[in-house]
Amino acid sequence: MTDTPPDRLSSNPRSPYYDAALLERGIGVRFKGAEKTNVEEYCVSEGWVRLTVGTTLDRKGNPMTIKLQGPVEPYFRTTP
Repeated sequence: MTDTPPDRLSSNPRSPYYDAALLERGIGVRFKGAEKTNVEEYCVSEGWVRLTVGTTLDRKGNPMTIKLQGPVEPYFRTTP
């Protein structure tokens, strides 16, 4: 495994950017310098995060999300 987090990662198993092995290892995300714990998906190169909004669900049963623009800094919480 590398010590660099991927450019794009999602915690939704239906997403093409989902990676269970990386999520088990533990990925942390700093957005605009603040630690975020409710990140559903992020993209470093495009500079955005998708955050869950409370416990609200959409009509398909997925959590409601909001997409915010800004600097994204992913990191591994544990060593391999």
